[in-house]
Amino acid sequence: MDPLARNALMGKKPKQQLTKDVTFTLFLSVFTAVLGFFQYGFCIGVINAPQQIIMMHYAKVLDIETAKNTTGSFLIEEVLKDPTVMMLWSLSVSMFAVGGMISSFTVGWIGEKMPRVRAMLLVNVFAVSGNIFFVVAKSGPSHILVIIGRVLTGLHGGLSSGLAPLYIGEIAPTALRGALGTLNQLAVVIGILISQVLGLDIFFGTSKTWPLLLSLSGGAAVLQIFLLLICPESPRYMYIKCGNVEGAQKNLLKLRGQNYDPTKELEEMEKEKEELSKEKPVSIWQLATTETYRQPFIVAIGVHIAQQFSGINAIFYYSTDIFKKAHVKKPIYATIGVGFVNMVFTVVALFLVEKAGRRILFMAGLLGMMVCTITMTLGLVLQPNIAWMSYVSLVSVFLFVSFFEIGPGPIPWFIVAELFSQGPRPAAVAIAGFSNWVTNFCIGMFFPYLAKLLGAYVFLVFAGLLVLFVLFIYLKVPETKGKSFEEIAEEFRRRSKKVVGGPTEMEYLGANQEA
Repeated sequence: MDPLARNALMGKKPKQQLTKDVTFTLFLSVFTAVLGFFQYGFCIGVINAPQQIIMMHYAKVLDIETAKNTTGSFLIEEVLKDPTVMMLWSLSVSMFAVGGMISSFTVGWIGEKMPRVRAMLLVNVFAVSGNIFFVVAKSGPSHILVIIGRVLTGLHGGLSSGLAPLYIGEIAPTALRGALGTLNQLAVVIGILISQVLGLDIFFGTSKTWPLLLSLSGGAAVLQIFLLLICPESPRYMYIKCGNVEGAQKNLLKLRGQNYDPTKELEEMEKEKEELSKEKPVSIWQLATTETYRQPFIVAIGVHIAQQFSGINAIFYYSTDIFKKAHVKKPIYATIGVGFVNMVFTVVALFLVEKAGRRILFMAGLLGMMVCTITMTLGLVLQPNIAWMSYVSLVSVFLFVSFFEIGPGPIPWFIVAELFSQGPRPAAVAIAGFSNWVTNFCIGMFFPYLAKLLGAYVFLVFAGLLVLFVLFIYLKVPETKGKSFEEIAEEFRRRSKKVVGGPTEMEYLGANQEA
């Protein structure tokens, strides 16, 4: 007998509103999805600790004469300066982002054509195959094998960072959508932190074990494959895309609990399906050019650009130098400390995001980061003459990453899925993810040159950008906390009325009906 009917016969009233208790199936499904983000974070952080060891191995494989001394032994100082080794190392680092840029652009097509669980299952082929190349790196041309492995894991990262938010956004109840979406960023920072710890020379950061270190994210890929086999498919996808009402209801009860009344959610899906049937398939070009989607499209791209151009990766690149100037004896441990702070404040954001809301946390985080860039610049400029100013720089680094994780870090990963209905959502997530990967790549490629040009004043550039991002969030980004997709669309319609020369409410709704 159907659980709802059984409860009715027993005189029990079904729960009309979902409590904030997370069922085991919902927890398992979200945990499984964010394992893709854990791999993403691990692959970002793992390449840094063994840098010198891997570069030395490259020099030996290539037998670079200019990196040897008179006795034929390789010198680390010469290896680090050799242009060939530097080029190969840069490719080893950056090809992960290149792979992500390529694959993230296809998320829209995959999200349109393939169920979420099946898609996440298949993309792990890239993760497993990439990690196999890492395992065998020392048995062949290591530089080529590592670069291929980074491309393949990057392809997985680009797809996973788009598919996981889609899945989580569709299975999460409205009351928990923000908190569960924050777990994407938490998985990233945990992956970075674990990779930094395992990269210490007391663990796997040695000349013998570095291939194993690079390949450890493959364990998370294998675990995700097995767990995905028992995760329910997105009810929203099943109902709207597949027309499987019975399957959608069955999976909703698995995710919400057997006493849950799915009527309201199913009605919302039916309404969204009706609206979608009036629309043609939405392409990325239509997102950019159609009035209906233009504002949320700009917001989707803007929040991801704000995340990367906030300077967070630049801080990580520069933090070791800052710690050295602050007379920290072992900068690697201070960097791990930054990773730990990263994780703690991501957990804090998990509890705040459904209380304070997305918009206010995003602006508060950006403003805090802006203040930190100014104090960090003062510390770097004045510390040659005032010794204690080096500690101002050090504290500023920790506060900077704390403010980042309160809002700008986690929110972009899930807010894009909240801004769009089922039809345009895959394309929107794809272009937003692509923007994130491109800006990430730009920071990695060009920040070292900018730092060399501006020196200690380089972070003032980010201070100026952060001011612009705060204004963007204030003027363009609506609050999505606790709102349905229809309510968020209505908020954009209200905002469009405020634009000079923009359409009136009736004109906007009329155009929407014609579409």
